Amino acid sequence: MSRSEERKVGERGQVTLPKELREKFDIHGGDEVIIHEEDGKITIEKPVSRDVLAEGYRQYAAESEALEEEMAGVSLESNQYLGDAPDW
Repeated sequence: MSRSEERKVGERGQVTLPKELREKFDIHGGDEVIIHEEDGKITIEKPVSRDVLAEGYRQYAAESEALEEEMAGVSLESNQYLGDAPDW
């Protein structure tokens, strides 16, 4: 469960994010954040950079490739063990 902290909104609508959260989410002065309403709550999140997104896609591709290789090996092994499928 997340911890709550009460903050005062300034005259211009500004709120300071707690240091703990800025450090945890690697948010620094001048960084951009996304603010939106979600289920009646205000949500603040750090946008995903292109580099982070690209790395995620690279990892996904590598995992998919490894799975494909594993499945090909299992398929070959099962064919050797079971033989050809009958012609029904």
